Amino acid sequence: MKLPYRKKAHIPQEKLTSYLLSETHPVGSTKSRFFRELGFNESNIDELTKALLKIARANDVKEERKFEYGINYAINGIIETPTRRKVTITTVWFAQNAKSAPRFVTAYPV
Repeated sequence: MKLPYRKKAHIPQEKLTSYLLSETHPVGSTKSRFFRELGFNESNIDELTKALLKIARANDVKEERKFEYGINYAINGIIETPTRRKVTITTVWFAQNAKSAPRFVTAYPV
């Protein structure tokens, strides 16, 4: 199954700068080290955004989890990094229901 409404998937820039690439965020800082070692940083946010959206739009949903606030979708995929490495990661997307645009939640190494 593909991510529902995957063409409308979006990633707020602050989710990347204040969380995924934040070296001080209580949860995001470990992820920040991972992504920064791969060459991602504030100067190439667009590149990271495109790589994450490509996973959401092209790959199958690995896991779907429904809960009281909506639905989380986990999708694995390979990103090509600024350091030219290809790395498999899991991305997580949230939708309030099966007909709403998915929003980026997090990403981490597989």
